[in-house]
Amino acid sequence: MDDTADVAAEGAAPVRQLRIVVEAEDYDEALAFFRDVLGLPEQESYAGDGGARVAILDAGRATLELANPAQKAMIDDVEVGRPVAPRIRLAFEVDDGRTVTARLVAGGAELIAPPTVTPWNSLNSRLATPADLQVTVFQELG
Repeated sequence: MDDTADVAAEGAAPVRQLRIVVEAEDYDEALAFFRDVLGLPEQESYAGDGGARVAILDAGRATLELANPAQKAMIDDVEVGRPVAPRIRLAFEVDDGRTVTARLVAGGAELIAPPTVTPWNSLNSRLATPADLQVTVFQELG
């Protein structure tokens, strides 16, 4: 049995954290948007040689959602009504989808699709944000 199998057999989680690293051409704009407008707390930040800067923001619980092309197309159709999503899109679960969507638009995001009730009973909106990220804001309706 190899080390990987030993860890799995012991029940220990092999991954402790998911970090999505995004290169932001306008670092200050992206940091202000995600930290100050969306409200992701800054856990750590570092500066290095040559103007290198990074901030690590806490986005709550992380999951990796893998979707085949048909699923991606179906989600675009439900949320937006047309294919728009790039290969990678971030989705943030919030308590009040309409309020958060309005706050993000006021803070610099471009509204792609307004809050829409989905067939799986969530309220989803789609936005284009600084750092060239497409974001879904979703609220579980219960």
